[in-house]
Amino acid sequence: MKKLITLLFMCLSIPLMAQIKADDVKTFTLKNGMKFLVMEDSSIPNANMYLFYKVGSRNEYPGITGLSHFFEHMMFNGAKKFGPKQFDRTMEFNGGANNAYTTQNVTVYTNWFPVSAMETIFDLEADRISSLNIDTQMIESERGVVLSERSTGLENSPWRMLGEAVNAAAFQEHPYHWSVIGYESDIKNWTKEDLEQYFRTYYAPNNCVVVISGNVKTAEVKRLAEKYMEPIPANKDPKAVHLVEPPQTGERRVTVQKEVATPYLMVAYHTPETKHKDYYALDILSSVFSSGNTSRLYSSLVDKKQLATAVFTGYDETFDPNLFQFYAASAKGVKETDVENAIYEEIEKVKKDGISAAELQKIKNQKLMQFYSQIETINGKANNIGTYELFFGDYKKMFNAPAEYEKVSVEDVKRVANEYFKKSNRTVGVLKANVEE
Repeated sequence: MKKLITLLFMCLSIPLMAQIKADDVKTFTLKNGMKFLVMEDSSIPNANMYLFYKVGSRNEYPGITGLSHFFEHMMFNGAKKFGPKQFDRTMEFNGGANNAYTTQNVTVYTNWFPVSAMETIFDLEADRISSLNIDTQMIESERGVVLSERSTGLENSPWRMLGEAVNAAAFQEHPYHWSVIGYESDIKNWTKEDLEQYFRTYYAPNNCVVVISGNVKTAEVKRLAEKYMEPIPANKDPKAVHLVEPPQTGERRVTVQKEVATPYLMVAYHTPETKHKDYYALDILSSVFSSGNTSRLYSSLVDKKQLATAVFTGYDETFDPNLFQFYAASAKGVKETDVENAIYEEIEKVKKDGISAAELQKIKNQKLMQFYSQIETINGKANNIGTYELFFGDYKKMFNAPAEYEKVSVEDVKRVANEYFKKSNRTVGVLKANVEE
């Protein structure tokens, strides 16, 4: 009864604007295969456009690693109609703004703009999709930028350096083995032909899902899509990623040297892809360990034992089986082995005793509020709709997410902890200043 009252109270507290339904999302697919998902929302006079290209570092191979991220740069450097620097200038002149990001799985371009500028946004995007200028001089300029970004990132971020080492050890065959930014030797040796082939393959309209949210009308979005996007020819579907990481049969360990004040630690376990039935239980388990100052890892390692200055987990949406990661920065004077063992103690408690019903309900309440908080904004709506369409296989599953979290039991949480958090299934990385002989 208490659980029911809590949920009722939370649902009544959710703004009406967040009460959207699957039927509120309108969809259409152009003749060239480009899919559009439209969410009409008149609560704000603006709109946004998310373009999800199904290409990331998992689509690369040794010799061209880093190309997905490289195109994130190139896409802003001019095309046939809008030349160098004109994309940003035109958008800003029309009151808009943009951003982009690349992951192991996708490359995403985002635009925010007044509705009055929507046709200009379509014109800008169609131009660079159909006629990107892959100029030799521009390639060399951006090559230098990316090389600098890679070296600076590794130099300034212990987590990035450690993460690259752990992924390289955890994945022996699958392309999650290399980092999104790519290998330095590959970055230095991409050819213009490599870029042109990659662009034709992955920036085809049939490899893109577009999500538009805001004060728009679906009919007008469709009209502009047919005018600007539909004339762009489709390409044959990219070759599927066929490499499957074989089961790990023993713990792997890697040590990285870097001048740091205290050691950094990363423990990673292989877990299934996002579409797997265990996704929601694992996501809840991630929050049990590291969501807030009352979470198990923070309260134990930081508050009580003072072994670490930071501790958190990582569990992201992915197309293929990937990693559930534990991160910790050791406190001054604390050995990384003590931090590592303390993490295992907390994992073993869950494996042996599970979690309490109250703890589970607290996390479910958090997930529910986070979910509705995200979809209160047009940006959150677009991002979530696109994420569920690509990673869960259907945007409609977004509307089932609260129910999926609610179905997770204490037994489910205990079961997934025992199934995946095994010594033979983990890779441990340590970054510290001096390696003991």
